[in-house]
Amino acid sequence: MTLSLHEFHSALNAVFGDVNGAEVVSHYGDWKAEHAALTGGAGVIDLSFRGRICVTGADRACWFHGQVSNNVKDLKPGAGCYTALVSGKGKMQGDFNVYALVDELLLDFEPGYTAFVTERLESYVIADDVTLADASGAYGLLSVQGPRAAEVVSALGMDMAMPAKPFELSTIKNDTLGEIYLVNQPRTGTSGCDIFAPTDSLGAIFDKLVFSSRAIGGRVCGWQALETARIEAAIPRFGADMDDTNLVPETGIESRAISYSKGCYIGQEIIARIRTYGQVAKKLCGMILEDSATLPMKGAKFTKDGAEVGYITSAVASPKFGKNIALGYVRKEANQIGSELVWKNSDGVEGKARIVETPFFIKE
Repeated sequence: MTLSLHEFHSALNAVFGDVNGAEVVSHYGDWKAEHAALTGGAGVIDLSFRGRICVTGADRACWFHGQVSNNVKDLKPGAGCYTALVSGKGKMQGDFNVYALVDELLLDFEPGYTAFVTERLESYVIADDVTLADASGAYGLLSVQGPRAAEVVSALGMDMAMPAKPFELSTIKNDTLGEIYLVNQPRTGTSGCDIFAPTDSLGAIFDKLVFSSRAIGGRVCGWQALETARIEAAIPRFGADMDDTNLVPETGIESRAISYSKGCYIGQEIIARIRTYGQVAKKLCGMILEDSATLPMKGAKFTKDGAEVGYITSAVASPKFGKNIALGYVRKEANQIGSELVWKNSDGVEGKARIVETPFFIKE
C-alpha cells in the first residue's frame, strides 16, 4: 500500500520503507534530528499507513464491547480507549485505539491487519445490526508528537486545539477541508495529537503542520525516529513486542487495555483466571544492554546461568539515554529488576543485559 502523500514526502527527500506490507517514510535524511524533535519539541508524522475501520449500526457499541477487553459500551461520543482483541484462549490478536463518534466507532490499529481484523470481527456478527468498513481510503491519519505538539496544532487556526485529556476527541467541520477529527493521543510517552482528515485534504493539512512545527524548531519525522522514541518509552507494539503467542497479561498493557468489571468478552474467562490464580509464566521487560556495540536481533535468546529464560522483541541504540536498550520477554524465575542475563544472536554474537524499571530512567 503506497502512501497517498508519497509525492509530498518525496519532495522533502524522504527515504521510504515498509512495515508489514505498508509503505512508510523511514526518515528524511537525519533520523536523529527527527528523534530530537519528537522527544524535545514537536515532530509531524504521516501515519496513514495504519489501519482504520469504521463500525456502524445500531448494535455497534454492545456488539464490539463483547469482542474486546476494555469497556467500549459506555464510551460517549468524543471519548475513546485502548483495548486488545483476544482469542478464546486469551492470546493477543491485535490492539486498537477506539473512538466513539456520533454514529460510529472508529478503530485505529497497526498496519497490515485490516483483512484479518475484518474477517475476525465479521465472523462474530450474527443477527447484530453492525457493519464494518475499511476507512483507510477515505480518511488519512497525520500526527504531531512531542512536548510542544499542542502549539503546532493550535497554529493551524480554524479553532483547532488538541483536546485536554488522552483519548478525548473533538470534531472540526470546515467548508474547504471537510470533517476533521482531533484526538489527544501521545504515542511516545510525552504529548501528542492525531488528526484524522479526508484524504483529499491531507496535503493541505500536512503542509500547514510542517510549517507550524518549523516555526518552533520542530520538523517532519519518519518511522525510525518514531520507533526509537516508542522503545525508549517502553510502549509495546503489536507485531513487534506482542503477537498471537502472547497472553494479554504478559505484555504490560493490562492496566490500559483490560477492564475487569465489564463482563463477558471473547477470552475473558482465561484472562480472569490468570488474575485470580497467579502470575503469568513470562512478562515483557525493559533492559539495558551492557558492553556491546552490536544490537541484538529480534528473537535473540536470553540465558541465565546457562538456561534459556526468554527472548528479545525490540532493541535500539538510544539517543536519549546514550545506551543500547531493549524490550523482551523473560520468565518469572529470572525477570526481577536488576537481574543480569546474557543475550545471544543466531549468528553467535552475544552480550549482557540487565533488567531495569520501565519507563526507562537511566542515570549516567
